[in-house]
Amino acid sequence: MIALIQRVTEARVTVDGATIGAIGAGLLALVGVEPGDGDPQVRRIADRLLNYRVFADADGRMNLGLAQTGGGLLLVSQFTLAADTRSGLRPGFSTAAPPDEAERIFSELVTTCREKHAGGVETGRFGAHMKVSLVNDGPVTFLLRA
Repeated sequence: MIALIQRVTEARVTVDGATIGAIGAGLLALVGVEPGDGDPQVRRIADRLLNYRVFADADGRMNLGLAQTGGGLLLVSQFTLAADTRSGLRPGFSTAAPPDEAERIFSELVTTCREKHAGGVETGRFGAHMKVSLVNDGPVTFLLRA
């Protein structure tokens, strides 16, 4: 499982012109599910999303995680993160989980994060053509792997 996280001052996802998920300050996480991902990967990524220290403490150092700041979390499924881009000029998607499996695993991640984070967890719509807008704060962007 892969998560590209961005510290944001705001982020939103729209489908067909309607906002379906939005947060203020917090994290936007674009999530790719790979074949074989399951409960251990879901638990590991959820823990990292909620506790990865990307927010400033009183001294201005990145020492606080989302769970400590209470910010929002916007989870967006993005199978292209799991693409094989090692060669050629076209990505291969055999390294991404099949849609049914990916949707199930992504839903487990959403549920786990909602159970563990009181700061609010929003989502995009799995499999939809989404427009994601954000204001990256920093910019601060990290690629996490389970």
